[in-house]
Amino acid sequence: MTDDLLTLILIVALFLGVAVVRFFRTVDAIFWRDAATPAVTGFIAGCIFFFANPHYALIGALLTIAALWSRHTGRESEPGDGMLLGSLTGASAALPLVFVQADACVLFAQCVLAGAISAYGVTYAAFYVRRRAKQIAIDALSAVLAIGGAAAVRLIDVPPRDLATSATILIPLLGIAGLLKQWRDLSRELMDEANLGFIDVSDVRIVAHPFRRLGAAGWADPRARREFVRIANVIALRKRQQRNRPEDEARLYQVEIIKLRMELQEMARIDQDVRGASRSADASSAHLTDDHA
Repeated sequence: MTDDLLTLILIVALFLGVAVVRFFRTVDAIFWRDAATPAVTGFIAGCIFFFANPHYALIGALLTIAALWSRHTGRESEPGDGMLLGSLTGASAALPLVFVQADACVLFAQCVLAGAISAYGVTYAAFYVRRRAKQIAIDALSAVLAIGGAAAVRLIDVPPRDLATSATILIPLLGIAGLLKQWRDLSRELMDEANLGFIDVSDVRIVAHPFRRLGAAGWADPRARREFVRIANVIALRKRQQRNRPEDEARLYQVEIIKLRMELQEMARIDQDVRGASRSADASSAHLTDDHA
């Protein structure tokens, strides 16, 4: 197998791996809605690399700019999600270079690591809207670290194929580690919602658990249950984002949180009504069966 073919396979594998990990993080099956902008901006960056020398400094700087563009045009997300989508930016940037560069595997590893590092930092900086200087400093540091990550790939004495394969495996593994951290953060935020009476305490552990929340958990409609989980995730994210926003923006976040809370309560009420009606129907059916007997 040639390096070109291996790189293409690894690009596809990374997209699939990120899609799976991100589904467990967000319980949102519409992956391409969020991945489209990072992928397109990454491909544009790759076209620039196609005509210019893909030096590690250019890779880190340009992928940081791509991450900034994704932050301003995409949906708000957490640093872990930013890292996953940033790796796709890097993979897309490597695509135009597959057939024109002799070291396709090395360039793939450079782009993926630089994209993941820069996007993580840029997404993390978005939490500091009220402290503009700190946000700019974090963005600049993200660019420096992305350049350093791309340079480190050239310095590591590891076969190029192993580098590319390791980068493809590392990103989903980091996403899984972030998923475990998200479990704790989500549990804490949702327990506050339970204390306020907007969600049942019994739902908190199931909704926050990365695997148990995928099931029906006693709901009449599993799809409604997954939507309930998705909304609960958004509430937890908005509450964290609200804390670092100016007062006027914080009020807008609060309005959205209130709206989402109402949706959760309405969905829970409808499910209870449906299950109650189903139990009544089952009881009536059993009663009729006993009468006929």
